[in-house]
Amino acid sequence: MKKVLVSTDFSDNSKAGILFAIQWATQQRLALVFVHVLHILRPTKWPDDYFDSYAAEEVAEYEAKLPAFVHDIYRQHGIEPGPHSFLILQGYSADVTIMDYSSDNPGIDFICMATSGAGKLTKIFGTNTGNLITKSEVPVIAVPASYTMAPIEKLMYATDMKRYKPEIKKLTAFAGPLQCSVVAVHFTWPNESSLDKAAIDKDLKKQLGEASEFHFEKNDGVHTLVQNLQEQVKKIKPSVLVMFTNQKRNFFQKLFLSSKAEEFAFKATVPLLVYSKGS
Repeated sequence: MKKVLVSTDFSDNSKAGILFAIQWATQQRLALVFVHVLHILRPTKWPDDYFDSYAAEEVAEYEAKLPAFVHDIYRQHGIEPGPHSFLILQGYSADVTIMDYSSDNPGIDFICMATSGAGKLTKIFGTNTGNLITKSEVPVIAVPASYTMAPIEKLMYATDMKRYKPEIKKLTAFAGPLQCSVVAVHFTWPNESSLDKAAIDKDLKKQLGEASEFHFEKNDGVHTLVQNLQEQVKKIKPSVLVMFTNQKRNFFQKLFLSSKAEEFAFKATVPLLVYSKGS
C-alpha cells in the first residue's frame, strides 16, 4: 500500500492538498499520513524544564487539533475515512522538517501539499512547496488552492524526451492503479533532431494503454515554456500534470533559469506531480 504524507498548516488554502489526497484514496487504497509541522519558539530566558513542559503542552494541543481538522473535512464531503494516521513534527520550517522525516522514514512514497502562489523573489529563495519540488527525492504533489474534488481520470505528462522510458515506468506505477489515460506532450524546437513520433506513440501505448496519446507541440519564441504548458492544460484538461525536474543545478542556474516545475506550481490550475529526474 502506498503511503502519502499530506501536509497542512490548518489554513483554508491547505485544505486543497487534503482534498486531493482524500480523492486519490477513494480511487486507490492508500495510507494517508496527515502531518503538521510545529515550530515552538523558545525565549532564551526559559530554563530547559519549563520549555520542555510548555512544548509538551503545545504538541498535545496540536495532536488533538489535527484529527479534528481532517475529520471535519471528511464529514463535509460525506466520505468515510480509509487507512490514515496523524503526525505532529517539530521543526523550524515545514519543507526541511518534512524532507528530513521522509529521509529517515523510507516508506513515504509521495508528499502532498497545497500551494496558493508566491512572488518572484520568494520563489527564487524558497517556499515550502517550491523547496520540496526542487529538493525532495520523494515525489511531490502540489495542489492549487482552487482545487475541487473530482475523479482522477487523465494525466498530462510534459516531457523533454531525454529520459522518457524510465519516466514512463514511474508514470505506469502511478496511473495504473487509477486506470488513468495519459497524454504525453513534448515541445519541439526548430533545431531539434527529428524524433520518431510513431515509434514513441507505440511505446507509450504499450506501457500505458491504448487510450494514451503522444503530442508534438511547437515551442515558439513568443511564449515561455510555462505559458505553453498552461495552454496545453487548457486544451487537454488533465486531472494531474506530471513533470520531472532536474534538482542538480547550481545557485546561479536556479537564480536565472528557475525550475519549470516549480515555476508552474505557483501558476497551475491543476494538481502538479513532480518527480526528481535523478531519483
